[in-house]
Amino acid sequence: MDIAESLERVRERVAHAAAKSGRSVDDIELVAITKTHPADKVREAIEAGQTLFGESRVQEARAKIPELPSNLRWHFVGHLQKNKIRHALPLFEMIHSVDSLGLAQEVNRIAEEEGMHPRILLEVNVAGEGSKFGFASDKLREQMEEVLALPRLSILGLMTIPPLAEEVKVLRKYFVQLRELRDRLQTEFRVDLAHLSMGMTQDYPIAVEEGATLVRVGTAIFGERTRPKHE
Repeated sequence: MDIAESLERVRERVAHAAAKSGRSVDDIELVAITKTHPADKVREAIEAGQTLFGESRVQEARAKIPELPSNLRWHFVGHLQKNKIRHALPLFEMIHSVDSLGLAQEVNRIAEEEGMHPRILLEVNVAGEGSKFGFASDKLREQMEEVLALPRLSILGLMTIPPLAEEVKVLRKYFVQLRELRDRLQTEFRVDLAHLSMGMTQDYPIAVEEGATLVRVGTAIFGERTRPKHE
């Protein structure tokens, strides 16, 4: 699989979806997800002009990021365990997946100890799936004041991972729900939540049409994930 060609194809689809919905492509950033892919593959993407990457496991990121150029930008997109916060904060310029008030409070506490001001997104479980992390939409509204009161956190927007679905209209519904929730929160709490992190390999053009500012694409760029071998 030619990573440069794959990247170009993804960028073209992002640009097409942006144009279709009357948006500027400059308002959308592609986060190339490198989970399970080795540093060599990341270097191929760098040669093709990609500088923003995403990881979903702190341990893997701690091993991989030091192998790569220091001018790259890294976002954390996976479930953040509380015992990994201290390791994650110095590695990532943004955390997409703060999924509960308790996690937000813990990130804030550790950021204060470390003298940091993390940029975060709040993860919303728009479909209410029991197997997924994230705030329920109504719960986020209830707890928004408490989240906004955490002084160390810069809350820049919302993120979601919708259920797997084949039908475009089903997927679109979840992206619309996240955008509308963001709009309501902005109005009610007078806060700027500019970013919507939504859309992955199977659905990122639809997410762009519905307002995504960050799309998280891995498989369409790097190919299928390499599964770790079991002993």
